[in-house]
This record gives sequence, C-alpha cells and structure tokens, in this order.
Amino acid sequence: MQIEEGRVPFRGHETWFRSAGDGPGVPLLCLHGGPGSTHLGLTPLEQLGDERRVVLYDQLGSGNSSKPSDPSLWTVELFLAELANVRDALGLDRVHLLGHSWGGMLAQEYALTQPDGLVSLVLSSTLSSAALWREESLRLRAALPAEIREPLDAHEAAGTTDDPEYEAAIFEFLHRHLCRLDPWPPIVEEAIRSTNLEVYNTMWGPSEAHPTGVLAGWDVTSRLGEIQIPALVLCGRYDEATPLQAETIVQGLPEAELVVFEESAHMAAIEETELYLATVRAFLARVGRGHRGPRTAGPVL
Repeated sequence: MQIEEGRVPFRGHETWFRSAGDGPGVPLLCLHGGPGSTHLGLTPLEQLGDERRVVLYDQLGSGNSSKPSDPSLWTVELFLAELANVRDALGLDRVHLLGHSWGGMLAQEYALTQPDGLVSLVLSSTLSSAALWREESLRLRAALPAEIREPLDAHEAAGTTDDPEYEAAIFEFLHRHLCRLDPWPPIVEEAIRSTNLEVYNTMWGPSEAHPTGVLAGWDVTSRLGEIQIPALVLCGRYDEATPLQAETIVQGLPEAELVVFEESAHMAAIEETELYLATVRAFLARVGRGHRGPRTAGPVL
C-alpha cells in the first residue's frame, strides 16, 4: 500500500499528514479528537486504503504538527481554516469526511459551511450539543461507585484536578467510558499521554464532564437539517458520547443512519476494529454507488 507523509504550510506553521492507499474510491479525510489529541486513535482506518486514499493529519498544536503555545489561537475558526487548507493542499476535490469526538464536532461545523465536493460524513463518537454532553456525563458519573464519583466531584469543585487521587478516579471512569479493553493497548496510552493540554483546556476545559472553554456553549443541533449529504453516525454502547447523543444527531440530519457498537466505549475503531472498519467500508461503498441505507440502531454491514 502506498504511504506518504508530509507537511502542509499553515499560517506560519505546519500541519503534518499521512496518506495511505491510492485506490479509485473517493478519498477519506479523518479528523481526530481532543481537542489537542493526535491521529493515533484513527490509524486502523488506514486499512481502508485498499479501496481509496485515506488521509490522517495532526491538527495544529497536536502530534507531529507545529505546537505554538498561544491560547488565543485555539478557536473553531482556526481548525476549520486548517481543514480547508489541508484539503486544498492535498487536492481532495471530492472527499468523504470522518470525524471522531471533537473531530466530529469539527466535521459538522465544516459541513455547515456547505463546501463543494463533500460527499458524505461519518460522525464517530461525537456530539451536537455541549450542554447535552454535560447532562449525559453527569448521568454516567452518577452511576459510578461512590469511591470513584466522590473524588471526581470534590477535586473538580476545588480546582485540584492535578491531584493524584483525581487522576486515579478519572482513570477508572475512562476504563468504563473511553476504552474498555484491559489492559489498554499502547496506542491508547500514547494517545492520552501525547494530548496537548493547552489546546484541550482552552477549547474544552480541565474536566471531561463540565465544558468551560471555547466550546462550553457549543450547539449545532438546530442546524443539522442544513447538512444535505448522507451521514453515518457511530457510537459505542458504553460511550461517553452516549447513544442518546448519537440519536439526537441522527434525528437532526436529513439523511443519516446510526450504528451502535455493543462492546465499545469511546474508541470503537480500536475496541472493535474489524466491525468498525466493515461498517465504514460498507457505508462508503453504498454512498459511492448512490445507495442510501435505512435509519437503524444496529450494525450496518
């Protein structure tokens, strides 16, 4: 399989990308989560390179891309401009767009600009409303054992989220709702370890459950009807981006179908790789043939 890595100039900095495959299908461009994480959690998607070009990139401030330290940089507008720049630089005239978590938020924002040549969306473990995310996070937290829940609440209230007790409690939460594999694969450990906290805290905030940053009031739910292209919405049964949030997106989109991965939390591409890839592959093939799938809450193969 053909592999290419390179860097794209962007506003005095550089965006790193990796491209796998050169098949005849419409290329797939992938947007990682965070904000401030890296492409690592989406690397299984390179296996789709036997049918089409698959492009991953590290967003500015993340991974192998430039890492300027300036909180004023970290805005939705910057990441939308970077996405358009990557697409233009790599000649992705027609493209499928897959966004995971924060990347799914970015994908929705981009689709709402009505860009030419955007063929479909895959929205993976994401949200359309920060307020609904908070409600669902609090519901998941309330279901935790007291020995996990109480340190989370206490340290967030006190602003001591760097305390080892808090870190141990959040680790337990993440094992339930981020990745349920035990032990975590090295790629999950590395993805968490390499997150740029300046970007994450500026955009979202120090707590997964309580957005306080740039995205705290973010909500595109009422605008989803403007996105007039086919969409596949994915989530895990135990996802912190809960099935309710996925269903909310599906109901707002004119052409969408839902798949829930029954053994996964937030990282189905790693937790149930084979089924995840088969599901995305089948959707892209259907869209390429001009076929539409039904709205569904089960696996689409």
